[in-house]
Amino acid sequence: MPAEQTDHKIEKFSRALDQLESAASFAKSIYQTEVYQEAKRLMENQGGMEYLYGYADRFEKAGVFQDGPWEHASKLQPPLVSGSLQVEGLPSIIEILSELRMLSIAEGKYEHESVTKEMAEEFLNEVLVLNLDLLFPPETEAARIEANEYTEKAKKLFLFLSEKLSVSALTGTLIEEIDRLTAQRPIIVKRTVSMIQTAKRMIKSDKAEEEYSDLGKYVAAVEGPTDLSRNNRDPVEYRKKIKDLSKEELEREAATLAKSMRDTGLAAPQHAVLIRFLNRKLPELLPEALQLNDKGKANLSEHAELVDQLIKVAIYPATRQSIYGLALLLERGVLSSTPVIPGLRRLIELDIKPDVRSVLFQVFKNREGLTANSILVSGAISVLGQPLGVGQGLNPTCQAARGISLWAQHAPGYLLEILPRAARDGDIDMMFEGTPIHSKNLSGGLAPELHKELDPVSLVLVPHLDRIYSEMMTRVALRGDDGHRWVNPAFYGNWVQKGFSNVIDPITGSIADYQGFVRLFYSTHHPEYNDDYELIYPNPVGIFITNVHGKLLGFHAVSILRIAQDPVGEYRIYFYNPNNDSSQNWGQGIEPTVMGNGEREGECSLLFHEFVSRLYAFHYNPYEQGDSFAVEKEIVEKVEELARESWGKDYTWI
Repeated sequence: MPAEQTDHKIEKFSRALDQLESAASFAKSIYQTEVYQEAKRLMENQGGMEYLYGYADRFEKAGVFQDGPWEHASKLQPPLVSGSLQVEGLPSIIEILSELRMLSIAEGKYEHESVTKEMAEEFLNEVLVLNLDLLFPPETEAARIEANEYTEKAKKLFLFLSEKLSVSALTGTLIEEIDRLTAQRPIIVKRTVSMIQTAKRMIKSDKAEEEYSDLGKYVAAVEGPTDLSRNNRDPVEYRKKIKDLSKEELEREAATLAKSMRDTGLAAPQHAVLIRFLNRKLPELLPEALQLNDKGKANLSEHAELVDQLIKVAIYPATRQSIYGLALLLERGVLSSTPVIPGLRRLIELDIKPDVRSVLFQVFKNREGLTANSILVSGAISVLGQPLGVGQGLNPTCQAARGISLWAQHAPGYLLEILPRAARDGDIDMMFEGTPIHSKNLSGGLAPELHKELDPVSLVLVPHLDRIYSEMMTRVALRGDDGHRWVNPAFYGNWVQKGFSNVIDPITGSIADYQGFVRLFYSTHHPEYNDDYELIYPNPVGIFITNVHGKLLGFHAVSILRIAQDPVGEYRIYFYNPNNDSSQNWGQGIEPTVMGNGEREGECSLLFHEFVSRLYAFHYNPYEQGDSFAVEKEIVEKVEELARESWGKDYTWI
């Protein structure tokens, strides 16, 4: 574009910003839109981001973000940036201007009253890590077709940011994120694989490759950890090669693939090819190909016929992650649960509704001849093998994800009863206080438009579970108490304890008797105060979610799995978090971890008092509690201080 046109656009933007800055506070909204529109035009120019950045230190003072979601820089959340950038219209423009504001803070060009240079740089690094697909888009036809003007603007922004920020710091952050993600062993690994591929592209020099050698095991896990698999990435070619191997060579190949999968939780497409081949030709090598322990080997031997059927139906390159699920399913002994075998066989032969088939096929676009039944069975294998790998995705459906995870752990027969009903009949029902609630008769829910990046079981079940849970909460809304008291036992099952405590007074909305709430939790859950009663089943609890600054963001449903001492002897609460968010920071130094503190696969953990400081509701057995008066005053006051100085600022305390 000619320089004079660029100069004209810069002049128009500058004039619009001047008018906004000089406008009275109550009149800012009149002039904001013109600033956004002129910024949008300037972004289309070569070097447009640089021009806009020259004004970034003035944006906030001028009122660019006034009275909108971006007004308070300290409250912004990196995970929300992607959604705003990809929304058509002004939100994407305002989001870009907000990132430029953050960059001006990070580079010391704008001194912000509540955001330091370090905080701004950390924010932008996380934004880049979470949006690396936009920074380094795949060179595919699909990416070209699906691209629009907003993704192009986002790409320009991220390229600009990456030039200003330290790429080595970004790469290190990226590899740390891959470590945390894989430690959790989520069922859906699309984001993880994308990060691995991106990190591989970013690391080019020999020095960088040496510095980030840990990345190699992840690249090998998804591309092939053996010479044969690495040199024959195409499944057809790989299959031809393994047909010529001796039994000893096949055994070594199987052992290496299995070890890579176990180390990372990631499976290569070639692994699925090998599993199918061994299942037909040398089934005695399957334990090696899955790296099974003694319990897993015994289960495989006992149920060899069903496992053979499951592999034939569900294990393909496109569903390769189910190999990991199959290995863990066998080691958990799930097939020994009486209803599981007929339940899985029913899925294999199920007449799936056309609309459900369509949804399943959307997830596996490169399905390589897979049937909807293959996809559903592979999903069931993953969920039954990895109950803590179930995630809610980008949906506000933590209650439903928590249910699927809990049933996969403790009621697999029930899960395999409602799953075929949802897939075949488009309906499931649950009893609530003597009355059945049918999902087919309901609409709405928390996620009427479901984001589809979920495991196959969740794709089928969550819409039904979401509507039923919402209906149950509606029916108890006027009872003058927290509806979870009645809904959770009805929804999840009778193992949910009937005792219930909520820190929020349902009538006034204030915080009432907080110290009593804390003492009750300690006396029913902490091993040193609860007369040594152990947790038998996961306890569904509600927590306040806070950001890195301790500000309240909302409520969230998690499950306490166990309470134990960590490697250094401190009591921790180990819990299941449906959002699979590995890089959390809840402020005040409270950061849930997924590894390094005694966590098992899929668990998050926090020190006991830190978790309690974010707790707002829990179930307990009133017949199994110790002496609440024995909880030291210092402990209670420590928890209360953390609560009052974070989410508590949004409440009145009685």
